[in-house]
Amino acid sequence: MKDNFQREINYMRLSVTELCNLRCRYCMPEDGICKIDHGLIMTEDEMITAVEAAAELGIIKLRITGGEPLVKKNIVSICARAAKVSGIQEVCVTTNGVLLPKLAKGLRAAGVARLNISLDTLDPDKFNYITRIGKLSDVMDGIKTALNAGYRKLKINTVLIGGFNDNEIRDFARITMDYPIDVRFIELMPMYDSGDFGPKAFIKCDKVLEMLPEAVPVETDGVARLYRMPGAKGNIGLISPVSDHFCAECNRIRLTADGKLKPCLHSNQEINIKGLTKDEMVRKMRETIFAKPERHAKLSFASRSESGRNMNEIGG
Repeated sequence: MKDNFQREINYMRLSVTELCNLRCRYCMPEDGICKIDHGLIMTEDEMITAVEAAAELGIIKLRITGGEPLVKKNIVSICARAAKVSGIQEVCVTTNGVLLPKLAKGLRAAGVARLNISLDTLDPDKFNYITRIGKLSDVMDGIKTALNAGYRKLKINTVLIGGFNDNEIRDFARITMDYPIDVRFIELMPMYDSGDFGPKAFIKCDKVLEMLPEAVPVETDGVARLYRMPGAKGNIGLISPVSDHFCAECNRIRLTADGKLKPCLHSNQEINIKGLTKDEMVRKMRETIFAKPERHAKLSFASRSESGRNMNEIGG
C-alpha cells in the first residue's frame, strides 16, 4: 500500500514489551519504567491479529522489537505465529543479545530469519556504564550462539556516540573481517528523555569513513549505506537519521506494545488499535499509512524528537 507521498509501506515494527533487562542511557530511565497495567498491553492474539491486518495492506516484513523482546515469556510463540501469517515474507528480531544463549535455536526454528543485536562498545567497563547493569560477556555469548544456531544474516547495531565509542570504530570493523556479520553504525537520536549525553555526543556517520578510509561502497540495504573492508566477510553500514534523514524512502509503520500505531518514529501521532477486530484494525492501519508525515522535524541536541516517548516505549 502507498501513502500520500507515494511511498510503498511494506514494513512494520512490532514492539511486544516495554520492559528490558538492561538500562541503556539513551533508551530508558535508570530505574526502568513505571510498569503499566498488564491489561493495557496487547495480548498475543491481538498482536497476531494486527500482523494479519497489516499483511492485508501489503506489509511483507515484520520486525519484532521491545524494550527487549526476549524477556517476553511467549516470544517464541509470537514469532512462530507471525511467521505463518499469509503475506509475511520475513520475520526479524532486534535484541540486546543477553538471552540468545537460551533462545537463539528456538527463534530460528520458529521462523525468525534475521537477528539484529544491539552493541555499543566492546569494552566491558564501558558496556557496564552505558547499560548501567549489563555484562559484555553475556552479549558476546549470545552472538556466538546465534552464529552456531545457523544465522547467516546477523547484524550488530552500534549507536555512534562521540566521546564514548568513536575510538572503537576500527575494533568494530574487525568483526566484519573475521565473521559474516554486518556492523551498522547509527547516529545517536535525541529522543524524548535521553539526556545522558551532551551536544558533542551527536556526531555524523561520516566519522566512520574517516576512520576507515579503505572501506569501499558496495550497495544499499534499506536505510543503511553499505561499505566493505578489503577481504572482509561482512559489511559496514551507516544509518544517518539525524544528519541525512531518509524520510523520502521510509517504508514502515510502528505498533507499540500498548497497541498504538505510529506512522513516524519522531511524531507524537498515535492511533489506538488495541481491542479492535481485524477489519477495524485494517481500517485504522489504512488511515495511519495515509497520515504518515512527509518527514520528521529537524533533529539535534537542541531540537529533540517529538515522539513523546522513550525508545523502549516505542520499539527500537
